[in-house]
Amino acid sequence: MRAREPRAADAGTAEAAPLGEPALGGPLGARATLVQFSSAFCAPCRATRVVLAKVAEDVDGVAHYDLDAEAHLELVRELGILRTPTTLVLDASGRETARAGGVPRREQVLAAVGSAA
Repeated sequence: MRAREPRAADAGTAEAAPLGEPALGGPLGARATLVQFSSAFCAPCRATRVVLAKVAEDVDGVAHYDLDAEAHLELVRELGILRTPTTLVLDASGRETARAGGVPRREQVLAAVGSAA
């Protein structure tokens, strides 16, 4: 997973993160939140779902959400999601701290969660 590069709009602002309870349909994790953008017939998306769900199950304070990219097109465009699966790692306040395309390895996810906390 790679750390998210700040966008110009992020510099010096306390602007609200686009991902939170309303967009996700549930609460953010107290430590980190894993947000996966998937598509219906995507085999790598299913593999990613397994990895992320297991991390969320094993690590206290981590939540996992799997969003259908097609059903959330406005959010996909706003966040610059270019492929599925794409995983975003959010800190406790909902700010993106890392993202990865493709199937992440468990070790990568755990490292990104540690960085977000």
